[in-house]
Amino acid sequence: MDDLNLNDYLKSRIRTVPDWPAPGVQFRDITPLLQDPRVFRVLIDAFVHRYMAPDLRPDVVAGLDARGFILGSVVAYELGLGFVPIRKKGKLPFTTVEQTYELEYGSATVELHTDAVKPGQRVLLIDDLIATGGTMMAGKKLLEKLGASVIEGAAIVDLPELGGSERIKATGLKLFTLVSFAGH
Repeated sequence: MDDLNLNDYLKSRIRTVPDWPAPGVQFRDITPLLQDPRVFRVLIDAFVHRYMAPDLRPDVVAGLDARGFILGSVVAYELGLGFVPIRKKGKLPFTTVEQTYELEYGSATVELHTDAVKPGQRVLLIDDLIATGGTMMAGKKLLEKLGASVIEGAAIVDLPELGGSERIKATGLKLFTLVSFAGH
């Protein structure tokens, strides 16, 4: 399946929910991609095949709370790597480092166990969707606080009009996404 066909195949299976969670928002729901085993396999394989390449191969995969856990853990398993969860504040039981970031209306904080990665490890950081980019940039900062090198950010969906992908790239982080939607 070439990139154009992959893009169309996945995009046609992402549900758009109008006016959720607020009026005017077009929510891009990835759960249909996960529900169909064939589509889920195609989705995961797209990431796995990319990160099997020696120059892009990570040492560990980190996933952002919560849909990044679904993708990241399966990609890590398929690549034979460990998985690191980056959680919302207050969800991890061990000693953590934290990073606060700005949302459209307020702020949020994510955490990572202090022993989650080792200095110098190459990390793939994965989430389901890039909107404003705040969560991914916070995850990158957390991993770097522990000495890891984030080699690339990855997501299924990019919403370029919200500016997140450009903000992420401006930090020097390469970004890989499978599908792009105009509008929010």
